[in-house]
Amino acid sequence: MQAGQSQAPPAAAGNASRPKKEILPALTGLRCFAALNIVFFHFSNPKWFGPFAPIVDNGYTSVSFFLLMSGYILAYNYADRAAAGQLRPRRFWLARFSRLYPVYVFALILSLGMLAAEWQARSHAQFALGVILTPLLLQAWHPLLATFWNTPAWTMCTEAFFYLIFPVVVLWKRPKRMGALLGVMAGLWVLGMILPSLYMWLHPDGDLHPGRYTDGFWIRALKFTPPPHVPSFLFGIALADLDAMIPRTSLRRLLYGILGMSGLYAVLYFGDHMPYPLMHDGLLMPLFALAILGLAGQNLIARFFGWLPFRTVGKASYCLYILHFNLWNLIHDSHILDRLHLASYDPWLSYLLLIAGAMVVMFTVERPSQRWIRSWGASRV
Repeated sequence: MQAGQSQAPPAAAGNASRPKKEILPALTGLRCFAALNIVFFHFSNPKWFGPFAPIVDNGYTSVSFFLLMSGYILAYNYADRAAAGQLRPRRFWLARFSRLYPVYVFALILSLGMLAAEWQARSHAQFALGVILTPLLLQAWHPLLATFWNTPAWTMCTEAFFYLIFPVVVLWKRPKRMGALLGVMAGLWVLGMILPSLYMWLHPDGDLHPGRYTDGFWIRALKFTPPPHVPSFLFGIALADLDAMIPRTSLRRLLYGILGMSGLYAVLYFGDHMPYPLMHDGLLMPLFALAILGLAGQNLIARFFGWLPFRTVGKASYCLYILHFNLWNLIHDSHILDRLHLASYDPWLSYLLLIAGAMVVMFTVERPSQRWIRSWGASRV
């Protein structure tokens, strides 16, 4: 979905006179960088990226950005409709299902070969449960199965939960004054750091210095299950209200963008010295918010991120995210690049193949499926 553009079917509008939301192309471009950063985090040497190495080395934080951004975009597109009593939950859920599920299932089908590895690594009971829960978008509720079958797919389980609760939580009465709203957002920021702080205090997995390679039950619950990410989602919803209070042309937005981007770089630069549980979700909320506010404006930074090639890849960012892990393994396990004598161009050729594959899937699976599901559902919902 292009940032700032509603994905609801025509029937969901509820009011033909409701003005369309302004498209925010820079946020779509930012999604390009966030998705690529996750690819590089999983499959690169951060040192390849020179001054950007700290960003790649802490690429897991891009997932937290996407989860916060989800709340912002949903509220940006639907909050006014919900306040007017025009948001129909079943129509909303159908629209989100048509966006999320077809590519999700396609990625699982493409990754069927991974089940052999899962069979070898897990007990028969865990394997059977994983095979049941993963297609149902429920695997992340079981910390030990969150990354079953397709590692990044746990995020879609969390997104599905957000979609489920959104028609209710969007009706939460938020302050209309900026100062009070900032107070609420500060409270959500603190709330988002409670569970990570408790983890660091109690050491439930026995690791006194937890990091990205800590793999205990409780750190997996903190990282992968939906509830710890709810404050970030609610923070994104409140951020949409704050965004509406600031003119798009305000010079403040440029300042916010600079502060957000430079702040993120500074924190990630010292990422190895920062508390990992807090970094994984919670700590960076205000900096993500500043970056979003800056790029949602009309300024030099927004024009850069809104460049057409960035927007084009950004539109396919969901496909890239959900496909990249197992598609990368498929490319390299098949040794296709070796057989074609192209291995010397790796990993850069593989990155291009991932982007090209995401674009193809967007046009051949995601968009046709969305149109078909919404057309089918328009007469039934």
